[in-house]
Amino acid sequence: MSQQYAGYVPLSLSEYEILNVLFSRLLSTKHAPVIIPGEAILGIEAVAAGISAPGRTILNVVTGPYGSLFGTWLERGGATVAEVRVPFDEVVTVKEIHEAIDRFRPVAISFVHAEVVTGGSNPAREILKLARDYDLVTVMDSVSAVGGESLPVDEWTADFVAIGAQKALAGPNGVSAVSVSPRGWEFLESNKNAPRNSILSLLDLKPVKDGAAPLRVPPNIPALEARALTAALLLVEEEGLEQVIKRHELAAASTLEGIKALGIEPWQKNSRHYSTLTTTVRISGDKSLLIDRPIGIVAPGDGELFGQLLRINHFGANACRRSVEEAIKTLAQLLNREPDQAIEAILQVWGEKHEQ
Repeated sequence: MSQQYAGYVPLSLSEYEILNVLFSRLLSTKHAPVIIPGEAILGIEAVAAGISAPGRTILNVVTGPYGSLFGTWLERGGATVAEVRVPFDEVVTVKEIHEAIDRFRPVAISFVHAEVVTGGSNPAREILKLARDYDLVTVMDSVSAVGGESLPVDEWTADFVAIGAQKALAGPNGVSAVSVSPRGWEFLESNKNAPRNSILSLLDLKPVKDGAAPLRVPPNIPALEARALTAALLLVEEEGLEQVIKRHELAAASTLEGIKALGIEPWQKNSRHYSTLTTTVRISGDKSLLIDRPIGIVAPGDGELFGQLLRINHFGANACRRSVEEAIKTLAQLLNREPDQAIEAILQVWGEKHEQ
């Protein structure tokens, strides 16, 4: 008895074109993105490699570990890196950036939009407006922010925006994208040190002229991941991007009320700039919150933040009341406290009543 082998089916040109269109709509941009054949960190490193060169001063904002890493990549490419660094329980202020621009006179500025590791969210729109006033090329790591916060790329005139689907978009992590503006492409093309014939080469992946259909599917695009990403983006469109963002806002607000009811201190100091994807909890004298592995969506701090904070990862499919409730119950259990008051606070944020 013979069986027909289903086998691997390469990504078709029409499938690839649909993926490009979905990305463009998601970001509210008329420019086709660069589809990155891997996790979003690849696209972020590719941006650093493409823009860094001797003679270029780039202002790098460090509000978490990824900002630090991006700075090392810029230095590796020969750029002079001027840094604005704040404690990881804070976000940067526009005033701090303004002062640094006046001092260092950079040609570009880079920053992380939303810090899923620290639970903070930098004032992206205001930073980009300031950068426009100084005619700076802008680089945003919006891997965590996309789908959880507003991100109208063309309206904000962002030049490089790296995004991934594995956080708020509830998609796969094996294929991602970088949105590049016309000015961004000019900045890349003017850099003789920008990689070519390399996995870090954005120039080798430059889309065809705006408005034209792709000529071919890049051979290194993982077909199964691309199809999973298309499915995730279609689900976002079906729900509505505004509703997806609203869901993340409710998850963040209800988590915050829940931890307050438990008497726990947030890690981030400025409540105006909490991330909608992750709520972080400060570990102080009470070591009962010191865990070494995730419990549901409650996770220990990464790297240097281990032992200093806990993360409640309420993004993607977990941006919902049920996941927030489970996380708060987990914290209550760790603290040996009753969760009832905290659960009631969560329900009030979602506009629901406690079921008897």
